[in-house]
Amino acid sequence: MPTPSTHHPRRAASDDLVREIERVVRLHHQRHANPALAAAHERVGAWQARRLRGTYADLASQSRYTDAIAFFEDDLYGGKDFAQRDFDLKRMVPVMVRMSPEGVIATVARAMELNALSQELDRALLSHLPNGGERPFSVAEYCLAYRQANDRSARERQIRLLAEIGHSLDGFVRKPLVRTALRVMRQPARLAGVSELHDFLERGCNAFRRMNGAQMFLAAIVDRETALMDAILSGDTAPFADPFGDAGAMV
Repeated sequence: MPTPSTHHPRRAASDDLVREIERVVRLHHQRHANPALAAAHERVGAWQARRLRGTYADLASQSRYTDAIAFFEDDLYGGKDFAQRDFDLKRMVPVMVRMSPEGVIATVARAMELNALSQELDRALLSHLPNGGERPFSVAEYCLAYRQANDRSARERQIRLLAEIGHSLDGFVRKPLVRTALRVMRQPARLAGVSELHDFLERGCNAFRRMNGAQMFLAAIVDRETALMDAILSGDTAPFADPFGDAGAMV
């Protein structure tokens, strides 16, 4: 008997979306129920967001890439707390499945998977940082915790998801049907009180439209993140400069 995904890609995308939303919402609930954990997540997230800013400063300085770098840092890979957006999404699923192309549903599912995976990786990292990340840490301590977490396959998946989401957004900006669907969804999303989710989608599409082609940008993301992962796992204790200048600058 054929699997649902063989003949019903829309249903498979919808099932993926529901599963990833449930996964990420569980993580949000755990995080918000534990103030110490939430604060540690915020600290390591801010640290990593600053690292991203340094890694891609050359691209961010080019107007073509500025918005895309901000989108990756703020909406996909940085330290922002996405709880409200993801709670909104849980409420929005029936409307999204009814009104959105399959590709949009699948891309949002991948974004939710990236969100959940990043939280899980951060949590594993925190378990190996000095004092669970409750005090400032150095690049060397970060790298040691990264190695001790021993989750290369998950790190590789994180990088693949970044690339997949980026390629999807780059494709959307050239598809009138998708652009129309996002415009049509704007008012229902606001009336339903889930405008933050819709704004996330539009920010991504707008950022990629301004690039006018994302191949070089996405290749740089994959190459640099993979090189950093390989360097850290190979024992490098200083693969990038301290994001805050010195460990004591982080609060």
